Parts: sequence; structure tokens; C-alpha cells
Amino acid sequence: MNATEPRRRWWPRSVRARAALAAASAAAVILVGTGWWVHHDVYREGTRIAEKQAQEQLWALVDQLKEGVVPVRRSAVPYEVVASGRRSAVAYGGGMDDLDPGTRHVLPAPSQAKESALLTIRPIRIPVRRDDNPRDGSDMAGRTYMVMSADISADELSSDKAAALGVAADAQLRVYVVVLPHTAEAITKTTDRLLLRAGLVSLVLIGAIAYFAVRIALRPVEAIRVLTASVTASDPRERVTVPATGHEITALATTINTTLQRLDNAAAQQRRFVADAAHELRSPLTTLLASLEVALAYPERTDWPAAATTAARQTRRLQALAEDLLLLARLDTRTPTADPETVDLTALASRLTEQYPLTERPLTLTCDSTAPAHVHGNPDEYERLLRNLLDNAARHAAHRIQITIRNQDTWVVLTVHDDGPGVPTEDAERIFERFVRLDDARSRDHGGTGLGLAIARDLAHRHRGTLTLTPRTLGACFQLRLPRAPAPAEK
Repeated sequence: MNATEPRRRWWPRSVRARAALAAASAAAVILVGTGWWVHHDVYREGTRIAEKQAQEQLWALVDQLKEGVVPVRRSAVPYEVVASGRRSAVAYGGGMDDLDPGTRHVLPAPSQAKESALLTIRPIRIPVRRDDNPRDGSDMAGRTYMVMSADISADELSSDKAAALGVAADAQLRVYVVVLPHTAEAITKTTDRLLLRAGLVSLVLIGAIAYFAVRIALRPVEAIRVLTASVTASDPRERVTVPATGHEITALATTINTTLQRLDNAAAQQRRFVADAAHELRSPLTTLLASLEVALAYPERTDWPAAATTAARQTRRLQALAEDLLLLARLDTRTPTADPETVDLTALASRLTEQYPLTERPLTLTCDSTAPAHVHGNPDEYERLLRNLLDNAARHAAHRIQITIRNQDTWVVLTVHDDGPGVPTEDAERIFERFVRLDDARSRDHGGTGLGLAIARDLAHRHRGTLTLTPRTLGACFQLRLPRAPAPAEK
């Protein structure tokens, strides 16, 4: 069991559940951020409204005092009017009654005159009195509030108005209005409750919608899974239905069908390869077995040296075929070349030209090169590639074989050209298939295994190169292109 699995048991395995959880989580983050912004905005707006209401009440009180009218106690906003030289408040109301300012004013009296009609707002703590007996729900004592104030000088009033207010002619009056946060807090709490309910409902709806939306979207995937599960090695022809919607699942279905087709082709190629290999192995084995059975049946009339020569020839064919099959199996694994070396193709081709046996019939083998041609790779594999090309050319050439090597920009181009009958254009690619012989009438002994060109092309691809048949008016010309490597002295 994976070491991290116990720590992830809480995480749902279903894609639908994961999508719903992810959508709900993202929505929760957005809703929390939105709720935080709305909470602060509502509280700020409620506080602004409360301050505006308190300011309007303050100026209304100032206007009444300037007219010599004592304000009534009924008020939506707590207020108190105090004067210098007076122990009790001039007027109060809106909840200040609980603090009994008629006996002694609650808020401080002005100690010095300020400019008339100058608005001041500052936090003031409502003092606590030992003889207070506040009613439940209306106690402001001991709390700090923002308080607006404005001063009025009794000099601005007539003696009759000052007397009506009960203040001395030289007194200073100060009007206090308390800004209550209760309205803003109440509105904010109500808004928070509504946002919480709406948020929870929204999260449930978003999660459910995401769950069912992903469930509907994954129905084609489930259909693809069921059809893909029905594909077996004995019947790989099953294909998934490609939706006509054109979305990502369409691309997935197309890719799966393409992959299944490649697997089908690979399986068919493998079956064909096994059948061809069995056929190729059966031919020399049949010849070898027949010659040995005849020799054993008639030992006194058998030419034993000739029988041994035939057996050795067929055994060599079997050995060459087995080696080619093993090499193809290794090339099919696509394993990278270990520790690639820098190989000079010019030197390799020159050495093979000198050492290549031309004993069966007279042929002229030449190598034309103007400079060293360095490539990266395995020297033995390059030698096998060139030998296969030379073997193919030697079987079909009439008189001469020419190897040409040139450096072209970042490539090394090597050609092997023979003056034989050539290859028809329609068979230019088929000759690189395994066990393909264009001349079916010629002897298998002289026709090779039919794997040489296939191995040569696989070796070229293994070294990031190409091997193609280039058109010529006379004979066949195979062109090998490989990435050029810097010379050892240039590194």
C-alpha cells in the first residue's frame, strides 16, 4: 500500500465528488470574501447613516437653543445640553434619562468658549455613577461612544432666552449628541445572517450542480471505458464511438481509436512476422532434415562430404536467420544506444571495401569520399548496417558497386549504388519490410533472409537517421542520412 494513502482517505476518489468538492471550495472562498466585503461595507454605511442622523439632531438642538426653547426629551438619539456654572443639564433626552442628568450633568461642561457652530466629534466614555440604577437594555454607563458636540455662547442670546434656558448671561452652552452604533450593528447582524443562509444554500446548489454536470459530462467516458474493456487480444477490432459534439471527449475517443488501430496493426504485424519467421526457418530445416534422412537411409550410397556441405550451408542459414531475428527483437525494444562513440564513416566504409569478399563473381567495389565523416553511435551497429547494404548490392549488381560519402551541412550522406536491375517505383518502400523478396523465383540460398534492409533501416532510425531508396536510371541507390557529429579534435 502506498505510504501516502492513509493520509488521503478523506479525499474522495470519485471524479464527480472531487469536482463538486472543488467547485464548492472555490465558491466558499469567493462567498467568504464577498461576505467580508459586504459586512464591512454595510457596517460602514450604517455608521455613516447614524452619524448623519446625529448631526441633523445636533443642529436641530442648536437652533432650538438659539430660539430660547428647551428641547423635549423625546428623541431618537441620546443628547445632553450642559452649561458652565450649572450643575444639572440644561436639557437631555433619547436615553440619557437613565443617567439622571437632571441632578448632575453626565458629560463635561465647557471650560472655555469655542467658536460657535463648530462641530466636534470625538470618543467619550460615559461615566459610571455609584448611585446609578439603570433599566435593563438602556445602560450606556461605562461604554465609550463617538460624541458630536457644538458650543453656543450665552452672549449670542437675549436675556429673555438665556433666562428661559436657565443659564447665566455669560455662560457657555455645549450640545452633545451621542452616535449610537446599535443601528449599524443591528443592520450588519441581519445582513450577516442572510448572507450565511444564502451562502450555505449556494454552496449546496453549486456542489450539486457540479456533481451532476460532471456526471453527465463523463457519460461518454464511461461508454468509452466499457467498449475499451471489451477489446481483447483475439479480437482487437472493437472501436469506441466518437461523439459528434467536438469537445475534449471527442479527441479522447479519436485518440483511443487511433491507439487501438496501432495496436491492431502491431498485433497483425507480429502475427505476420511470426508466420514468416516460421516459414523461413522451416525451409532450411526441411532441406537439412531431408538430406540427413536420405543419407541415413542409404549410407553406402551417400556422398558424405556433399551431405555435410549441404548440412553446413543450411545450418549457416539457420544461424544467420536466428541472429537477424534476435537483432530485430532487440531493435524493437527501442533501447537507446549505450555510451555512443564518435565513428568515422569514411574510415569504416574504406575498411569494409578492402575486406569485403567478392569471390562468387567478379565485382568492382569502390569508395568515394572527400573528407572524414563523423557520426555518433555504436561502431558495430554501423558496420552491420553497411554490411547489409553491401550484401544487398552484391546480390543484385552486374559489375560494380560504389559507396559515396559526403558531408552536407549538419548531415552525413552515404549512398550505396549498384548497376543491377533496380527496384520498381511501387516497391520502393516494400523492400524495407521484413521477409520481403522481390524476386520470388530465385533460390532462397542466394536470396538472403529478407531481413537485411529491414535491419538496416531500423539501425538508421536507432541513430536518428533515415534510409531511403533514391530513384536512379540504372540500378538501385540506397541513401543513408545521419546527423553529423563534430570531429574529436573540434570538441
